[in-house]
Amino acid sequence: MRGSGKIGGVGAYDRKAAVAWTLYDFANSAFIAVIPGTVYSKYYALVVVGNERGQGDFWWGLAVTTSMTIVALASPPLGAIADHAGVRKRFLFVLTYVSVAATALMATVGKGDVAWGWVLAVIGTVGYECAVVYYNAYLPGLAPRERQGRLSAYGFAVGYLGSAVALGAALPFALAGNYAGTFLVAAALFGLSAIPAFVYLPGDSPGALGLAAAVRWGIVQTRVTLRRILAVPALRRFLLAYLFFEDGVNTVVFFSSIFAGHTLGFTTPEVIQLYFVVQLSALAGAWLWGRPTDVKGPKFVVMVTLVQWCLVVLGAYFVATKLQFFAVAVLAGSGLGAVQAASRTFMATLIPKGQEAELFGFYALVGKSSAILGPLIFGISSWLTGGNQRISIVAIGFLFLVGLVLVRGVEAGGPTAREAAG
Repeated sequence: MRGSGKIGGVGAYDRKAAVAWTLYDFANSAFIAVIPGTVYSKYYALVVVGNERGQGDFWWGLAVTTSMTIVALASPPLGAIADHAGVRKRFLFVLTYVSVAATALMATVGKGDVAWGWVLAVIGTVGYECAVVYYNAYLPGLAPRERQGRLSAYGFAVGYLGSAVALGAALPFALAGNYAGTFLVAAALFGLSAIPAFVYLPGDSPGALGLAAAVRWGIVQTRVTLRRILAVPALRRFLLAYLFFEDGVNTVVFFSSIFAGHTLGFTTPEVIQLYFVVQLSALAGAWLWGRPTDVKGPKFVVMVTLVQWCLVVLGAYFVATKLQFFAVAVLAGSGLGAVQAASRTFMATLIPKGQEAELFGFYALVGKSSAILGPLIFGISSWLTGGNQRISIVAIGFLFLVGLVLVRGVEAGGPTAREAAG
């Protein structure tokens, strides 16, 4: 890959590529903030479907589970195809604007449009999540090893800033009850802010195989890579841990606005304000934990933040007022930025050179597989208990605890700065 000089040190080209890479996090955060994070999930579950007895939870959980199943199955072959056909940047472009288009079309979803709203949620989420596979794969080539933790954290921090900007732009529409406007502004921010990435990120290198041959090779290579991962204890154990704790993170993200609206009576503008607070605290968490990730190691940061997530779940179970939930949201946000950035760095330190897209495809496979079961369990349990979301959230803490135990046993994840110096 071109642009392998040190970020912030030698070449202006590398600096531009790194900045453009972080700006993509700014761009796609408009989707995650407005669609699953706040407005669309709440609107779909409570208005389009109706959630008197948890049926909205069920349909939204089914949309998330379907999306993540598709992403989980598609991510490894897509990553292998990018490595062998030289189409990483082109796939990133296509998947990005598929998600942008689906987001814009959500403006056409009205009360009772259960199937249409469900289809758009699936398409938008699949496009967003599959594009992230290619986005993540750029990280090892954009920064030297001793600075990957900081660049990863800065990407998440800029992303949380993007979420805050998107929520600020959507708030006037939400206050006016104009849901269509919130979805259109999210699509516009996503599509326009992603442009620098397609201008400044390194172009695709010529592939060794044609696209059709790469598709066949990708399917075969997926099985080969899985066997390779299973043969490496540190990588195998880390990905297993990631499967559990990311399940908890994804479930919280996808259901937080519905929980706030259904259980605590938050209005849509209040949900946006809540998420705004989460994004600012997540920005601070990602930024502040960036250097410790390099100095103390991603394993240390992941373990600390998983303890924090256990406290978040406990607090959410007992919370009784909106003010208390805002306090829990700050705790969750600061842990969200840190655990995601540190996990990405942890994975980057375990990947052999030249297998970035392929193995980050498996990273996405594990992360999105973890979003298959959690949301479905939340939705079904809420439906079966007549909409009691407090019962649904109890299981989430178990996922964080299992992840913590597994991460503790990983024989890797030490300080990246020390490894680079050695």
